[in-house]
Amino acid sequence: MNLRLVVENFQKYGVLICIRCHDYRRHDILLCTFLYALVPCHLFVAYVIELGAAQHAKGALGRLKRSDSHSTDDPFQASRTFQATWHIIAWAHAINATLCLLVTTYAVYYHINHPLIGTICQIHAIIVWLKNCSYAFTNRDLRHAYLYPQSDSTLPEIYSQCPYPRNVTISNLAYYWWAPTLVYQPVYPRSSSIRWVFVAKRVAECIGLSVFIWLASAQYAAPLLRNSLDKMATLDIASIIERLMKLSTISLIIWLAGFFAIFQSILNALAEIMRFGDREFYTDWWNSPSVGNYWRTWNKPMYHFMRRHIYSPLLGRGYSYVFASAMVFVFSGLLHELLVGVPTHNILGVAFVGMVVQLPMIAMTAPLEKMQGINGRVTGNCIFWISFCLVGQPLAALIYFFAWQGKYGSISKEKV
Repeated sequence: MNLRLVVENFQKYGVLICIRCHDYRRHDILLCTFLYALVPCHLFVAYVIELGAAQHAKGALGRLKRSDSHSTDDPFQASRTFQATWHIIAWAHAINATLCLLVTTYAVYYHINHPLIGTICQIHAIIVWLKNCSYAFTNRDLRHAYLYPQSDSTLPEIYSQCPYPRNVTISNLAYYWWAPTLVYQPVYPRSSSIRWVFVAKRVAECIGLSVFIWLASAQYAAPLLRNSLDKMATLDIASIIERLMKLSTISLIIWLAGFFAIFQSILNALAEIMRFGDREFYTDWWNSPSVGNYWRTWNKPMYHFMRRHIYSPLLGRGYSYVFASAMVFVFSGLLHELLVGVPTHNILGVAFVGMVVQLPMIAMTAPLEKMQGINGRVTGNCIFWISFCLVGQPLAALIYFFAWQGKYGSISKEKV
């Protein structure tokens, strides 16, 4: 954004920044606080479920050892008998995790008016839901390894520091809740101390970037979006494309600022406080030679969750990598629609379709990534940036803003 555009914006609109102009209703803030306090309770319910499962596992293992030393019966009879309870445990975890997300989704969609407050609630609910799922899946695998010990165990060596069921404790779960990861492990690599100066710098970065995002959104993005409403209403394609190109600059700047605030500032500050050892929250996604490489590198916590709990299990069950990849993006599309459509009170399917459309783009740019020489990688990187800047963020923002205005804003008032 050069100085000429800044001056032009000021001459045309003046100062649009106004703290009191935002509709922060007291009801929305109170409900958001209640939901934030309620959602982690589902993690405690997951702990209670897993505690009961661990007690059953220990009892089954004890009966297995007794039958092995005193009889000639099938040595795995006790374990097979215990498996009957696994369906109950799985259903209990599924109901608990689903309620965790459904309660917040219902409250945000029907009772929270402000999109930003609703988005904060929805992000927190989705994160805790994913953590709930990973906690249940990983403990299921650990429970299976506990009942069926093998000499060539595939469990990571670090897990021996806290073997199952010793990991099923409140303190272990509380650490996982605050750790900047979506994949549960009994033990994580830890740093030796907390650098509080480092934490203060990351917090200051986050505050500064949050203020910048607010200023840029109010002063630059909002006028562009409002000026696009009549073009969207009349389907003036040429004008819509022109607005998208204008919006692409400020939307990219806001997105990059938000990315840095979350993945560089917030997650690193949280990792430092928790002494969390794995700090690779992203890699150089901006150099992605293909669309697929971008999705593998820009959000490492989510990538690890998808690979660990969706992609790899599907491959292990005999499905092709194409089907497994498709399921990953379908699942991601549903989460994106919940994250965008629910706070704006418009389930349009645009975010979902936007994620599913990534599959043919990944297939198209994958050969470019494997080409010898630099030309293929540069071409793939150009395709990524064009789709990212022009088709992705600006178009989605324009459609959902138009839908919001059609439901609550100026367009709905004109219809009345």
